[in-house]
Amino acid sequence: MACAVEMVHASSLILDDIPCMDNAALRRGRPTIHRQYGEDVAILAAVALLSSAFGVMVAAQGLSPECRSQAVAELSMAVGTQGLVQGQYKDLREGTAPRSAEEIATTNELKTSVLFGATLQIAALAAGASPAARQKMRCFAQDLGQAFQLLDDLADGHAGTGKDINKDAGKSTLVAMLGSDAVRERLDTHLRRADAHFSRACGKNQATRRFMHAWFSKQLAAFS
Repeated sequence: MACAVEMVHASSLILDDIPCMDNAALRRGRPTIHRQYGEDVAILAAVALLSSAFGVMVAAQGLSPECRSQAVAELSMAVGTQGLVQGQYKDLREGTAPRSAEEIATTNELKTSVLFGATLQIAALAAGASPAARQKMRCFAQDLGQAFQLLDDLADGHAGTGKDINKDAGKSTLVAMLGSDAVRERLDTHLRRADAHFSRACGKNQATRRFMHAWFSKQLAAFS
């Protein structure tokens, strides 16, 4: 299941980088797929990864047919017009226009939080979590995704991210609207909310919470 989600994630990054989208030159410190092999190969690779992801999920062992079906539905919702596709469309069509903070947050949720949510819902299904716990994990994913996207916006303009520098220049981001200090405060708020949601869902499980805070602290320290 985890492999399937990462295949969808990789597919979305390949498409995000192509010339008609963000036209990025670097991803994870290496030339993007279309820079190495051409835009045609990049599109085909993304389609192959996306279709294969659902095949991997359907073939997952040790899960009931109902669980697999629900997991496929979660991932499908995250990818389609209710999720990543809509988020990318809004970013491409509205990203350079004046937007409210709420509109930017909606795009961030569709671009990032929905895949976090699907990942956690699939894990919760596999673990046999209760509907109440799953709802708390969905709330956790929403705030965690918002925090991650704000971190990504703060990182723009800094070397060492493995991506192109200043790709957000000219875009209506919360950093451009509110400034870095205010965005860091928002990020901290989302992390506190995420921590609270996770605590209510998983009780005294400390390892994930410690990892979350340590990871964000490390990333933020690089931009200080």
